[in-house]
Amino acid sequence: MFARERKTPIAEWWWSIDKALLGALILLLLAGVLLSFAASPPVAERIGLNPWYFIVRQAFFASLAVPVMLATSLVTHRQARFIALAVLIVSVVLLWMTLKFGVEVKGAKRWMSIVGNTIQPSEFVKPAYAVIGAWLFSEAMQQKGVHARTIATAVMVTIVAGLLLQPDIGQTALVLATWGALLFLSGISWFVIGGLGIGGVGLLFGAYEVFPHFAKRIDSFLNPQEGGSYQVEKALNSLMEGGWFGRGPGESLAKKVIPDAHADYVFSAAAGEFGILFCILLVALIAFIVVRALIGAQQQQNLFARLAASVLAIQFGLQSAINLSVNLNLIPPKGMTLPFVSYGGTSMLAIAFQVGLMLALTRKKPEERLRTGLPAYRRAMLSPAE
Repeated sequence: MFARERKTPIAEWWWSIDKALLGALILLLLAGVLLSFAASPPVAERIGLNPWYFIVRQAFFASLAVPVMLATSLVTHRQARFIALAVLIVSVVLLWMTLKFGVEVKGAKRWMSIVGNTIQPSEFVKPAYAVIGAWLFSEAMQQKGVHARTIATAVMVTIVAGLLLQPDIGQTALVLATWGALLFLSGISWFVIGGLGIGGVGLLFGAYEVFPHFAKRIDSFLNPQEGGSYQVEKALNSLMEGGWFGRGPGESLAKKVIPDAHADYVFSAAAGEFGILFCILLVALIAFIVVRALIGAQQQQNLFARLAASVLAIQFGLQSAINLSVNLNLIPPKGMTLPFVSYGGTSMLAIAFQVGLMLALTRKKPEERLRTGLPAYRRAMLSPAE
């Protein structure tokens, strides 16, 4: 099945996939399942559920995430565009439908209830927009007179408008960052980048004035003594109590009182259980995934694949950085999951779709694999002909 001589899709996939990147992603997924054993039982007991409730669901969604990731990694560049376009259209429609038919939680309508299960459409919007945005930007860069950047910007505005009405500031920031990354990678001037940076600061001030819950989080972050920072304080206690090697599985005290120890604050729970050293290794694994994907993206000769894979990697890294920064109390709470580690079915499946696309877009072409197996002088002879 995996023999190099065989031309089956599975064999072709096996010899073209970045195995180190794939292995790192599976390792991160397994780390999330492991941490669910440590972080989720106290949360389940506190809300009157079976202690194994979140563990079983985390393992179930992880078992679904693997085939989603592998199946998506099999697609070609052309298929990736069509799949991303279909996912983008459906998820944007659902995103706007949540405003009327969505499930309201803590004053925000971000979830749709479908056949008894809740999904968050914005989770799928992010990777789908990254791929379609990259396709539109690459078309604009290669064909003069094509107004693809304008179309990509109009799609971004449509998405952001729906997110702000929910409201969801964190996901809005990620979508805007995705669009900004596309602009930067497409070669716009530093003058424009500076103007966009100033505009971003202006949007933050506007969000502070318009959205009371966002203003409350900012106020609590700047003035902890005023209250509203209970979860952050307990998360920091969990980080401190673990030391280098942790208190041991099930022994952390602070994680037992962190309301979202299984979700947004799973990193803090991990520090209390397994120590700072484990957390450093977890961060190193995430950094490896991002850097490896960026390197793979830059090796792609196709402009679309290079842009899309780069933006997907940046998106993965930014989401991780936001979650880690919240746990370390460097920024106000954002409600952002740590990819593959935090509890959340929609998030895990969306991340699986995202990294599956990333794996597909960083696969080596047959001619590239052939050249890597040739002596240096033969590779040099082939280069001018490309």
